[in-house]
Amino acid sequence: WNDTEFKVRSMYEERYGKSFIPADMTIQDWGITYSELEPYYERFERTAAVSGKAGNLKGARQPGGNVFEAPRINEYALPPLVATQAGDMFRTAATNLGYNPFPAPTANASRAYTNPDGAKFGACQYCGYCERFGCEANAKGSPLHTVIPLALKNPNFELRTHTWVTKVLKDSTGKKVTGVLYTNTNNGEEYEQPAGMVVLCAYAINNVHLMLLSSIGEPYNPDTQRGLVGKNYCYQTGAGATLFFEGRHFNPFMSTGGSNIRMDDFHANFDFDRGKYGFVGGATVGGGMTNGRPISYRPVPGGTPQWGTAWKAATAKWYDSAMQIGSSGSVMANRYNYYDLDPTYKNAFGQPLMRMTFDYKENEHKIGRQIAEVINNIAKSMNPTHMNRAGMRESWTVVPYQSTHNTGGTIMGTSPGNSVVNKHLQSWDCHNLFIMGASVFPHNSAYNPTGPVGALAYRAVDDIKRYVKNPSALV
Repeated sequence: WNDTEFKVRSMYEERYGKSFIPADMTIQDWGITYSELEPYYERFERTAAVSGKAGNLKGARQPGGNVFEAPRINEYALPPLVATQAGDMFRTAATNLGYNPFPAPTANASRAYTNPDGAKFGACQYCGYCERFGCEANAKGSPLHTVIPLALKNPNFELRTHTWVTKVLKDSTGKKVTGVLYTNTNNGEEYEQPAGMVVLCAYAINNVHLMLLSSIGEPYNPDTQRGLVGKNYCYQTGAGATLFFEGRHFNPFMSTGGSNIRMDDFHANFDFDRGKYGFVGGATVGGGMTNGRPISYRPVPGGTPQWGTAWKAATAKWYDSAMQIGSSGSVMANRYNYYDLDPTYKNAFGQPLMRMTFDYKENEHKIGRQIAEVINNIAKSMNPTHMNRAGMRESWTVVPYQSTHNTGGTIMGTSPGNSVVNKHLQSWDCHNLFIMGASVFPHNSAYNPTGPVGALAYRAVDDIKRYVKNPSALV
């Protein structure tokens, strides 16, 4: 992520005017810049064995990489993964149309690697089970074999499994946290854990839930727009086409979750004129294979019966002869997309469940229409036998599962009036409380959240070291 995200409001207002941003779009600058985060991006990438190709080294564009990315100091930790046939076909088609495709950076080790902390990675085996499964080759940048084993070697670290934190505790002033309340889920016993500092790392949604349950900060009200905790929930949008090629064999079972070839011409490219389309943000486009798992992967041309002999024949015919061109689109914050505590339903501990109120707004529809047209034009240029056209997503649904790219709810910013945490991820309300994860994002990019989650966390660690020496507000 670069300054087109971190300075989103100021950059769009400067280029297109203040009236370009709709009144109900509650985007804001993050209070941090790319140059402040760049060293921490690299630190995270080397920890997680990110494979990729730089497109901008110290301001010099690099062929083969993402020429629209912000300047990097060094190359990625590892070279990119091997492209699939589908990825190569997409790369050729996108290049022929004047676009700038590149191998997607991904936390899969393209070769054996030892990270700076000594964690050893095997080379990716392209087994097709990267998504939603563990990695038997230890090629994924998972905390299960990187940061957690490293932490466990330290005598001052303890990992308590089968526990559920239900509340963050405060002192009588409400300006300082004193620990957490948690339950042993094996036997139901409740414990109070005193602490001089609390760091919420409970995933984006659960961070917000704990803040609301602990009455830290004012809950957001979409009608009055007062309060901040729960504000600016965002997801992602997108569109996709499926292409069928008679007689061509893609071997989809030989793939990995991040092995696509992508293009950033309509996202990080700030020279792309959004004015004619009227949207803030954009979308990346990519082609390739992520998996060929035989139960979940069943591509068939449009019009195929959903069951029976004809469906069986079609799924057998096209399993090995289809590919996808997909997109990931940004979602800008809107005053009516938010989290709050459910007034009716409760969890196993008798606490209100988290409630999410969200749907795509006109900005996402405009992005979807524009990028669907781009996808369909690329797809047609590849001359498939059949093609299921891309179309924009009208409305969001939780079914089927799409991703865990949830952001917002404890957003970062420049003051207590516009954010829950400052640029150091430190709570404005309680200076010894820090929040990690995508809940601090004021909006969601077309990129996945992992990179800035890691970079912000590493930066916050350095800030916490300073805080320990002088416990007080860092801003």
